[in-house]
Amino acid sequence: MGSSCCPDSVVTSEMKRNLLYSMSVSKFHQLIKKIESVHGGICKDIEDSYLSPEACNIWFTKEIDRKLPFQEKHVLQQGSILGNLEKIGALKRCNKNVECCESNLDNKDENVSAVVEFGAGRGYLTQMLADCYGVKKVYLVERKSYKLKADRSLRQKENLVLERMRIDIEDLNLNAVESLHGVPYVAVGKHLCGPATDLSLRCCFSRQDDESPVLRGLAIATCCHHLCQWKSYINKEYIISLGMSKDEFHTMTWFTSWAVDDDHGSKIPGVDDIDLQASDSTKEEEQVKGVEDDSLRSVDEVVKKMKPMERAVLGFKCKQIIDTGRMWWVKKHGLDSKLVKYIPASVSPENTLLIAGKSTPSSA
Repeated sequence: MGSSCCPDSVVTSEMKRNLLYSMSVSKFHQLIKKIESVHGGICKDIEDSYLSPEACNIWFTKEIDRKLPFQEKHVLQQGSILGNLEKIGALKRCNKNVECCESNLDNKDENVSAVVEFGAGRGYLTQMLADCYGVKKVYLVERKSYKLKADRSLRQKENLVLERMRIDIEDLNLNAVESLHGVPYVAVGKHLCGPATDLSLRCCFSRQDDESPVLRGLAIATCCHHLCQWKSYINKEYIISLGMSKDEFHTMTWFTSWAVDDDHGSKIPGVDDIDLQASDSTKEEEQVKGVEDDSLRSVDEVVKKMKPMERAVLGFKCKQIIDTGRMWWVKKHGLDSKLVKYIPASVSPENTLLIAGKSTPSSA
């Protein structure tokens, strides 16, 4: 599997683009067919799971601290992320007018008392989680400094422990966080661009011992797959098993930018309704015939002839192939995991959620 770059180097966007446009037309056709075949075989079970949990009603009805920034789009996203965690049993609802989950924390085998939010930004996902599900320990992992954070509001909550860790996820060792020793927690992330998803998963499943935090569930909204890197990707064995090389992986990450860019992504009429798991075979045959026009002498010409819709669908398929590898890796490490579309594409085309928890009847 020859590669044009050093094994441990970062592959830039320009390098990825060059990998694509330096291909022969025949090799480009072969890669497209491989992607179509792989996607058709493994990406069939990504269900819609748009949830608005009752536990989050105080946010949906704007009964929250009016000093907090409120954007309906983000509230819908955050609510559905938490609703999916509740659906698989990783979060428990609080009783109205009762100090949330106080009595539940005695049973650490079943209930979660802490949240670790990776790529936390201002921390409003965790703010909603604390408001609606009553976790008692909050850990916000973010390397950047932000103004207008949720921290002030969180610190006003009684009996809540808040730690903001300004650190690269790659350098974080949760086993070294003393206040998390032996504590059941959920991991969440809504702003984990590209390789940050892989680094967060690796962090959650690092060496385990008796004092390690106890991962009960995770929900990560994946995004920005065009930034993914072979050196960071969590499941290289999976990509290799698909018959794909490192260069082909990086080319796939370039294709993913076609799914959501301004020219041919969310703005295309009908994109929201496309079934990416079961493309119509006739349309695929027509597409292949068009792409394989013998008069086209370069990949650049082939790409320019592709319809914006075709490029967008190809990009989404590559995203789902990359995320399926992550989902299988989590399964291999002991959690029941799946991919869902957690919000409509009309809210955001970046609408895939990797959700995982212990096997329970409610996760079926």
